Amino acid sequence: MNAPVYPDTRHPPGSGVVSLSQSTSSRKYSIGRILLEKGKITPEDAERVLRLQKESGMRFGDAAQKLGLITEADIQQVLAHQFDYPYLLPGQGGHPPELVVAYQPFGAQVEIFRAVRSQLMQRWFSAERKALAIVSSNPGDGVSLFTANLAVVFSQLGERTLLVDANLRYPQQQQIFNLKDSQGLSDVLAGRAAISDVISRIESFVDLSVLPAGTLPPNPMELLSRAQFDDLNEYLVSQFDVILYDTSAFSSGADALAIAARTEGVLLVAHKNDTRLADIATLNEQIIRSGAEVVGSVLIDF
Repeated sequence: MNAPVYPDTRHPPGSGVVSLSQSTSSRKYSIGRILLEKGKITPEDAERVLRLQKESGMRFGDAAQKLGLITEADIQQVLAHQFDYPYLLPGQGGHPPELVVAYQPFGAQVEIFRAVRSQLMQRWFSAERKALAIVSSNPGDGVSLFTANLAVVFSQLGERTLLVDANLRYPQQQQIFNLKDSQGLSDVLAGRAAISDVISRIESFVDLSVLPAGTLPPNPMELLSRAQFDDLNEYLVSQFDVILYDTSAFSSGADALAIAARTEGVLLVAHKNDTRLADIATLNEQIIRSGAEVVGSVLIDF
């Protein structure tokens, strides 16, 4: 059987990808100009701010805030814009509030995701290793939300990031990221869809794409064990810097082991006061038997 030919989908025309030159120029914009462009202040407001700034020696943003024209949240948004670090205000994007890295980028909880990201960059991701399976023992361990948050922080780092919803039993990424298309990974593996048609760019973030699970198949384990999955994974590795596979819980089937064998790396996720140590030990043993490496483990409580 001939391997399928996949197109280059990294930066398709009109994808909204911010190039280096665009990023550099946006950072040169002053806070005042960005506030004007976003409609936060009027030209008349800007004149008032400039007068106060000249009289007091304050920075433009501080002066505008003192005049009551903008809030601290507005300043944080402008700084995020200047440094290509987009985030959302509550209600924007329609994502669940548990996607904390999108809505609370300066909170303590997000620092945990950044710490996990740093560890993974040191221990796993490289030019040769770009894919990682995120695995848990039981349904309800919160692995899907954890993986979604982790994917966002990787994209905020400037990595071309792809989140693959490989949970073909109880997928959640389509709902988390408000994706309308019903086709996805299962349809590609079954030859029912082209990969270029099912990967969705998430425009709320700089460089994040999602491959949803697609049509729920009657045979998820068999589908993930096909040679087509090897071909697909090799293609994705050529297109992205970081690929995170959200997998179904181990207690629901051995799907995660089939994915782990392809990615060769696994991050274990356990839920505080819920996941049993015996379950983690069993899962860890099975992953090693599959030939994959357990890169690390994370204890979460949401």
